[in-house]
Amino acid sequence: MIAKVSIAGDGSSVAYWSTAGRRRWDSEHYLSIAKTGYEMFWCRERYANFPDVMCGNVAWFPGYSMVVRAFSATGLSYEISAVVVTEVALFGMFAVLWWLLGGKPSWSTSLTLAIGAVFPGGIYFHAIFPIATGTLALLVCVVGVKRHSWGIAAAGGFVATACHLVGAVAVGMLLASMLFAWRKDPWPVRCAKGGGAAVIAGSGVLCAKWLMWQATGKWDAYEIIQESSYKQGGLHEPFSAMAKAYDVPFSEWYRPKGTLPWLVDHAQAAHHTQLWLNILFVLLVVATAVVQLLQHRRLEVEQWAALVLTVGVFLIPFVAGAQMSWYRNHAQMFVGLILVPRMPRWGQAVLLALCAIQYALLGAMFFSGVLV
Repeated sequence: MIAKVSIAGDGSSVAYWSTAGRRRWDSEHYLSIAKTGYEMFWCRERYANFPDVMCGNVAWFPGYSMVVRAFSATGLSYEISAVVVTEVALFGMFAVLWWLLGGKPSWSTSLTLAIGAVFPGGIYFHAIFPIATGTLALLVCVVGVKRHSWGIAAAGGFVATACHLVGAVAVGMLLASMLFAWRKDPWPVRCAKGGGAAVIAGSGVLCAKWLMWQATGKWDAYEIIQESSYKQGGLHEPFSAMAKAYDVPFSEWYRPKGTLPWLVDHAQAAHHTQLWLNILFVLLVVATAVVQLLQHRRLEVEQWAALVLTVGVFLIPFVAGAQMSWYRNHAQMFVGLILVPRMPRWGQAVLLALCAIQYALLGAMFFSGVLV
Protein backbone atom coordinates (compact mmCIF):
# COMPACT_ATOMS: atom_id res chain seq x y z
CA MET A 1 0.00 0.00 0.00
CA ILE A 2 2.83 2.38 0.89
CA ALA A 3 4.49 1.70 -2.46
CA LYS A 4 1.22 2.33 -4.26
CA VAL A 5 0.78 5.81 -2.78
CA SER A 6 4.44 6.73 -3.29
CA ILE A 7 6.26 7.71 -6.45
CA ALA A 8 9.70 7.08 -7.83
CA GLY A 9 12.20 9.87 -8.29
CA ASP A 10 11.19 10.30 -11.94
CA GLY A 11 7.52 10.62 -11.09
CA SER A 12 6.54 7.11 -12.18
CA SER A 13 4.64 4.72 -9.97
CA VAL A 14 6.45 2.07 -7.94
CA ALA A 15 5.49 -1.58 -8.20
CA TYR A 16 6.08 -3.26 -4.85
CA TRP A 17 6.43 -6.69 -6.44
CA SER A 18 9.10 -5.54 -8.90
CA THR A 19 12.78 -5.96 -8.11
CA ALA A 20 13.33 -2.33 -9.18
CA GLY A 21 11.03 -1.16 -6.39
CA ARG A 22 13.27 -2.89 -3.84
CA ARG A 23 16.63 -1.64 -5.13
CA ARG A 24 18.53 1.42 -4.05
CA TRP A 25 22.11 2.61 -4.59
CA ASP A 26 23.73 0.17 -2.14
CA SER A 27 21.68 -2.68 -3.59
CA GLU A 28 23.68 -2.40 -6.81
CA HIS A 29 26.89 -3.02 -4.90
CA TYR A 30 25.52 -6.09 -3.14
CA LEU A 31 24.36 -7.44 -6.50
CA SER A 32 27.72 -6.70 -8.13
CA ILE A 33 29.53 -8.64 -5.38
CA ALA A 34 27.19 -11.57 -5.98
CA LYS A 35 27.74 -11.44 -9.75
CA THR A 36 31.44 -10.69 -10.17
CA GLY A 37 33.04 -10.33 -6.75
CA TYR A 38 35.00 -7.39 -5.37
CA GLU A 39 36.83 -4.63 -7.22
CA MET A 40 38.49 -1.31 -6.33
CA PHE A 41 39.91 1.30 -8.69
CA TRP A 42 40.58 5.00 -9.06
CA CYS A 43 37.35 6.58 -10.24
CA ARG A 44 39.07 8.70 -12.90
CA GLU A 45 40.35 5.55 -14.61
CA ARG A 46 36.77 4.91 -15.79
CA TYR A 47 34.95 8.21 -15.27
CA ALA A 48 36.85 11.21 -16.59
CA ASN A 49 34.78 13.84 -14.77
CA PHE A 50 34.70 12.03 -11.43
CA PRO A 51 36.57 13.31 -8.33
CA ASP A 52 40.00 11.80 -7.69
CA VAL A 53 38.78 9.23 -5.17
CA MET A 54 38.49 5.46 -4.98
CA CYS A 55 35.56 3.59 -6.52
CA GLY A 56 34.45 0.00 -6.17
CA ASN A 57 32.33 -2.21 -3.95
CA VAL A 58 34.76 -3.09 -1.14
CA ALA A 59 32.82 -0.89 1.31
CA TRP A 60 30.13 -3.59 1.48
CA PHE A 61 30.37 -6.91 3.32
CA PRO A 62 29.88 -10.16 1.35
CA GLY A 63 27.67 -12.41 3.51
CA TYR A 64 24.34 -11.54 1.91
CA SER A 65 25.82 -11.43 -1.58
CA MET A 66 27.36 -14.89 -1.20
CA VAL A 67 23.96 -16.32 -0.19
CA VAL A 68 22.41 -14.63 -3.22
CA ARG A 69 25.10 -16.09 -5.47
CA ALA A 70 24.48 -19.56 -4.08
CA PHE A 71 20.72 -19.23 -4.50
CA SER A 72 21.12 -18.04 -8.10
CA ALA A 73 22.33 -21.57 -8.87
CA THR A 74 18.61 -22.43 -9.01
CA GLY A 75 18.49 -20.61 -12.34
CA LEU A 76 16.79 -17.48 -11.05
CA SER A 77 18.32 -14.11 -11.86
CA TYR A 78 20.52 -12.45 -9.26
CA GLU A 79 17.88 -9.78 -8.70
CA ILE A 80 15.07 -12.25 -8.05
CA SER A 81 17.38 -14.43 -5.97
CA ALA A 82 18.22 -11.40 -3.82
CA VAL A 83 14.54 -10.69 -3.17
CA VAL A 84 13.80 -14.35 -2.39
CA VAL A 85 16.73 -14.54 0.05
CA THR A 86 15.49 -11.39 1.77
CA GLU A 87 11.90 -12.60 2.09
CA VAL A 88 12.94 -16.08 3.30
CA ALA A 89 15.17 -14.44 5.90
CA LEU A 90 12.27 -12.23 7.00
CA PHE A 91 10.04 -15.27 7.42
CA GLY A 92 12.83 -16.90 9.40
CA MET A 93 13.09 -13.85 11.64
CA PHE A 94 9.47 -14.14 12.70
CA ALA A 95 9.70 -17.91 13.12
CA VAL A 96 12.74 -17.63 15.39
CA LEU A 97 11.24 -14.70 17.31
CA TRP A 98 8.05 -16.72 17.86
CA TRP A 99 10.12 -19.57 19.28
CA LEU A 100 12.07 -17.22 21.55
CA LEU A 101 8.79 -15.77 22.83
CA GLY A 102 7.65 -19.22 23.88
CA GLY A 103 5.59 -20.18 20.85
CA LYS A 104 2.29 -19.61 22.65
CA PRO A 105 -0.34 -17.10 21.47
CA SER A 106 -1.26 -14.33 23.88
CA TRP A 107 -2.02 -10.64 23.80
CA SER A 108 1.61 -9.81 24.59
CA THR A 109 3.10 -12.03 21.90
CA SER A 110 0.52 -10.92 19.34
CA LEU A 111 1.25 -7.26 19.98
CA THR A 112 4.97 -7.98 19.82
CA LEU A 113 4.67 -9.70 16.44
CA ALA A 114 2.52 -6.82 15.20
CA ILE A 115 5.23 -4.36 16.24
CA GLY A 116 7.73 -6.53 14.38
CA ALA A 117 5.65 -6.27 11.21
CA VAL A 118 5.99 -2.46 11.26
CA PHE A 119 9.33 -2.24 13.03
CA PRO A 120 11.24 1.04 12.59
CA GLY A 121 13.34 0.76 9.44
CA GLY A 122 11.64 -2.52 8.62
CA ILE A 123 10.99 -1.43 5.04
CA TYR A 124 14.56 -2.62 4.45
CA PHE A 125 13.58 -6.13 5.51
CA HIS A 126 11.95 -6.36 2.05
CA ALA A 127 14.70 -4.61 0.08
CA ILE A 128 17.81 -5.91 -1.69
CA PHE A 129 19.94 -5.34 1.38
CA PRO A 130 21.47 -7.67 4.00
CA ILE A 131 19.30 -6.31 6.83
CA ALA A 132 16.88 -9.24 7.09
CA THR A 133 19.66 -11.83 6.68
CA GLY A 134 21.82 -10.14 9.32
CA THR A 135 18.90 -9.80 11.74
CA LEU A 136 18.01 -13.47 11.34
CA ALA A 137 21.64 -14.34 12.08
CA LEU A 138 21.57 -12.28 15.28
CA LEU A 139 18.39 -14.06 16.40
CA VAL A 140 20.00 -17.44 15.66
CA CYS A 141 22.95 -16.30 17.78
CA VAL A 142 20.51 -15.64 20.65
CA VAL A 143 18.96 -19.09 20.12
CA GLY A 144 22.40 -20.65 20.45
CA VAL A 145 23.04 -18.89 23.74
CA LYS A 146 19.59 -19.81 25.07
CA ARG A 147 19.99 -23.48 24.07
CA HIS A 148 23.52 -23.62 25.53
CA SER A 149 24.88 -24.41 22.06
CA TRP A 150 28.04 -22.45 21.45
CA GLY A 151 28.17 -23.87 17.91
CA ILE A 152 24.79 -22.40 16.92
CA ALA A 153 25.70 -19.13 18.62
CA ALA A 154 29.02 -18.99 16.78
CA ALA A 155 27.41 -19.78 13.41
CA GLY A 156 24.80 -17.06 13.86
CA GLY A 157 27.46 -14.57 14.89
CA PHE A 158 29.66 -15.48 11.92
CA VAL A 159 26.87 -14.85 9.41
CA ALA A 160 25.88 -11.61 11.16
CA THR A 161 29.41 -10.19 10.99
CA ALA A 162 29.90 -11.40 7.42
CA CYS A 163 26.72 -9.57 6.35
CA HIS A 164 27.37 -6.17 7.86
CA LEU A 165 29.68 -4.31 10.21
CA VAL A 166 26.75 -3.89 12.63
CA GLY A 167 26.81 -7.67 13.06
CA ALA A 168 29.96 -7.20 15.13
CA VAL A 169 27.64 -6.65 18.10
CA ALA A 170 27.34 -10.45 18.17
CA VAL A 171 31.02 -10.66 19.13
CA GLY A 172 30.48 -8.35 22.10
CA MET A 173 27.34 -10.20 23.18
CA LEU A 174 29.09 -13.57 23.03
CA LEU A 175 31.99 -12.28 25.11
CA ALA A 176 29.51 -10.89 27.63
CA SER A 177 27.63 -14.20 27.61
CA MET A 178 30.28 -15.61 29.92
CA LEU A 179 28.57 -13.53 32.64
CA PHE A 180 24.94 -14.56 32.03
CA ALA A 181 24.94 -17.82 30.03
CA TRP A 182 26.43 -21.33 30.17
CA ARG A 183 25.56 -21.37 33.90
CA LYS A 184 25.64 -25.15 34.19
CA ASP A 185 29.33 -25.14 33.31
CA PRO A 186 32.33 -24.22 35.49
CA TRP A 187 33.90 -20.86 34.80
CA PRO A 188 36.75 -22.14 32.58
CA VAL A 189 34.21 -23.87 30.33
CA ARG A 190 31.96 -20.79 30.30
CA CYS A 191 34.88 -18.67 29.21
CA ALA A 192 35.85 -21.21 26.56
CA LYS A 193 32.33 -21.38 25.13
CA GLY A 194 31.67 -17.65 25.15
CA GLY A 195 35.16 -16.72 24.01
CA GLY A 196 35.33 -19.45 21.38
CA ALA A 197 31.96 -18.49 19.92
CA ALA A 198 33.05 -14.83 19.87
CA VAL A 199 36.25 -15.68 18.00
CA ILE A 200 34.38 -17.68 15.37
CA ALA A 201 31.78 -14.93 15.06
CA GLY A 202 34.50 -12.32 14.61
CA SER A 203 36.10 -14.38 11.86
CA GLY A 204 33.17 -13.33 9.67
CA VAL A 205 34.92 -9.97 9.38
CA LEU A 206 38.20 -11.71 8.56
CA CYS A 207 36.43 -13.69 5.85
CA ALA A 208 35.15 -10.44 4.35
CA LYS A 209 38.63 -8.92 4.50
CA TRP A 210 40.14 -12.02 2.91
CA LEU A 211 37.75 -11.85 -0.04
CA MET A 212 38.57 -8.17 -0.49
CA TRP A 213 42.30 -8.94 -0.37
CA GLN A 214 41.89 -11.72 -2.93
CA ALA A 215 40.31 -9.27 -5.36
CA THR A 216 42.36 -6.12 -4.70
CA GLY A 217 45.62 -7.27 -3.16
CA LYS A 218 45.05 -4.96 -0.20
CA TRP A 219 44.06 -6.06 3.30
CA ASP A 220 42.92 -2.54 4.08
CA ALA A 221 40.75 -2.11 0.95
CA TYR A 222 37.66 -1.53 3.10
CA GLU A 223 39.36 1.20 5.12
CA ILE A 224 40.87 2.82 2.01
CA ILE A 225 37.57 3.30 0.20
CA GLN A 226 35.76 4.38 3.36
CA GLU A 227 38.31 7.13 3.93
CA SER A 228 38.79 8.15 0.29
CA SER A 229 35.21 8.13 -0.97
CA TYR A 230 33.03 8.47 2.12
CA LYS A 231 35.28 10.27 4.64
CA GLN A 232 34.50 7.59 7.18
CA GLY A 233 36.67 5.27 9.19
CA GLY A 234 38.05 4.97 12.68
CA LEU A 235 36.03 5.57 15.81
CA HIS A 236 33.77 8.57 16.38
CA GLU A 237 32.14 10.19 19.37
CA PRO A 238 28.64 8.73 18.93
CA PHE A 239 26.55 11.70 20.05
CA SER A 240 28.28 14.13 17.67
CA ALA A 241 27.88 11.59 14.87
CA MET A 242 24.22 11.24 15.82
CA ALA A 243 23.71 14.99 15.50
CA LYS A 244 25.34 14.99 12.04
CA ALA A 245 23.15 12.10 10.94
CA TYR A 246 20.07 13.91 12.19
CA ASP A 247 20.95 17.00 10.15
CA VAL A 248 21.45 15.21 6.80
CA PRO A 249 19.20 17.16 4.36
CA PHE A 250 17.64 14.23 2.49
CA SER A 251 14.73 16.36 1.32
CA GLU A 252 17.15 18.76 -0.41
CA TRP A 253 19.47 16.14 -1.89
CA TYR A 254 16.96 13.66 -3.25
CA ARG A 255 13.60 15.41 -3.40
CA PRO A 256 11.47 13.79 -6.15
CA LYS A 257 10.30 15.92 -9.07
CA GLY A 258 6.73 16.78 -9.87
CA THR A 259 3.63 16.95 -7.70
CA LEU A 260 4.08 14.72 -4.66
CA PRO A 261 1.35 12.62 -3.01
CA TRP A 262 0.41 13.76 0.49
CA LEU A 263 2.29 10.93 2.23
CA VAL A 264 5.50 11.51 0.28
CA ASP A 265 5.32 15.27 0.75
CA HIS A 266 4.99 14.86 4.52
CA ALA A 267 7.69 12.19 4.79
CA GLN A 268 10.67 14.09 3.38
CA ALA A 269 12.25 14.48 6.82
CA ALA A 270 10.95 11.28 8.41
CA HIS A 271 14.50 10.30 9.39
CA HIS A 272 14.14 12.87 12.20
CA THR A 273 11.18 11.08 13.78
CA GLN A 274 12.89 7.77 12.97
CA LEU A 275 15.82 8.66 15.22
CA TRP A 276 13.55 9.75 18.06
CA LEU A 277 11.56 6.53 17.80
CA ASN A 278 14.74 4.45 17.75
CA ILE A 279 15.96 6.22 20.88
CA LEU A 280 12.59 5.61 22.53
CA PHE A 281 12.74 1.91 21.64
CA VAL A 282 16.20 1.52 23.16
CA LEU A 283 15.12 3.31 26.34
CA LEU A 284 12.01 1.12 26.62
CA VAL A 285 14.08 -2.05 26.19
CA VAL A 286 16.57 -0.92 28.83
CA ALA A 287 13.80 0.19 31.21
CA THR A 288 11.99 -3.13 30.78
CA ALA A 289 15.17 -5.02 31.59
CA VAL A 290 15.78 -2.91 34.68
CA VAL A 291 12.21 -3.48 35.93
CA GLN A 292 12.62 -7.21 35.35
CA LEU A 293 15.82 -7.20 37.36
CA LEU A 294 14.23 -5.27 40.22
CA GLN A 295 11.12 -7.45 40.33
CA HIS A 296 12.60 -10.88 39.70
CA ARG A 297 16.30 -10.37 40.52
CA ARG A 298 17.25 -11.91 37.18
CA LEU A 299 16.84 -11.84 33.43
CA GLU A 300 16.50 -14.86 31.19
CA VAL A 301 19.52 -15.65 29.05
CA GLU A 302 17.79 -14.54 25.84
CA GLN A 303 16.73 -11.29 27.51
CA TRP A 304 20.31 -10.47 28.48
CA ALA A 305 21.41 -11.24 24.95
CA ALA A 306 18.66 -9.08 23.43
CA LEU A 307 19.53 -6.19 25.76
CA VAL A 308 23.22 -6.21 24.81
CA LEU A 309 22.49 -6.57 21.10
CA THR A 310 19.87 -3.82 21.03
CA VAL A 311 22.08 -1.23 22.68
CA GLY A 312 25.02 -2.31 20.51
CA VAL A 313 23.09 -2.11 17.24
CA PHE A 314 21.92 1.39 18.13
CA LEU A 315 25.42 2.67 18.93
CA ILE A 316 27.63 1.04 16.28
CA PRO A 317 26.53 3.12 13.26
CA PHE A 318 27.32 6.32 15.15
CA VAL A 319 30.59 5.02 16.60
CA ALA A 320 31.57 4.14 13.02
CA GLY A 321 30.55 7.60 11.81
CA ALA A 322 27.68 6.60 9.52
CA GLN A 323 25.56 9.52 8.38
CA MET A 324 23.32 7.99 5.74
CA SER A 325 22.69 4.37 6.70
CA TRP A 326 21.84 4.27 10.40
CA TYR A 327 18.08 4.29 9.70
CA ARG A 328 18.33 0.88 8.02
CA ASN A 329 21.09 -0.51 10.24
CA HIS A 330 18.95 0.21 13.30
CA ALA A 331 16.30 -2.15 11.94
CA GLN A 332 18.46 -4.94 13.38
CA MET A 333 17.29 -3.78 16.82
CA PHE A 334 14.42 -6.14 15.95
CA VAL A 335 16.16 -8.51 18.39
CA GLY A 336 14.98 -6.21 21.19
CA LEU A 337 11.44 -7.45 20.62
CA ILE A 338 12.38 -10.38 22.83
CA LEU A 339 11.88 -8.05 25.78
CA VAL A 340 8.75 -6.28 24.50
CA PRO A 341 6.25 -8.86 25.91
CA ARG A 342 7.43 -7.83 29.37
CA MET A 343 6.26 -4.26 28.81
CA PRO A 344 2.79 -3.15 30.01
CA ARG A 345 0.14 -3.94 27.42
CA TRP A 346 -0.77 -0.26 27.04
CA GLY A 347 2.88 0.48 26.36
CA GLN A 348 2.97 -2.17 23.67
CA ALA A 349 -0.14 -0.68 22.07
CA VAL A 350 1.35 2.83 22.04
CA LEU A 351 4.61 1.48 20.61
CA LEU A 352 2.68 -0.35 17.89
CA ALA A 353 0.85 2.84 16.88
CA LEU A 354 4.06 4.88 16.75
CA CYS A 355 5.86 2.21 14.76
CA ALA A 356 3.00 1.90 12.25
CA ILE A 357 2.99 5.65 11.60
CA GLN A 358 6.76 5.81 11.26
CA TYR A 359 6.81 2.73 9.03
CA ALA A 360 4.51 4.51 6.57
CA LEU A 361 6.61 7.68 6.64
CA LEU A 362 9.97 5.98 6.17
CA GLY A 363 8.45 3.67 3.57
CA ALA A 364 7.32 6.70 1.60
CA MET A 365 10.85 8.10 1.76
CA PHE A 366 12.18 4.77 0.51
CA PHE A 367 9.78 4.21 -2.38
CA SER A 368 9.99 7.82 -3.54
CA GLY A 369 13.76 7.45 -3.87
CA VAL A 370 14.69 9.85 -1.06
CA LEU A 371 16.54 7.18 0.93
CA VAL A 372 19.51 5.30 -0.49
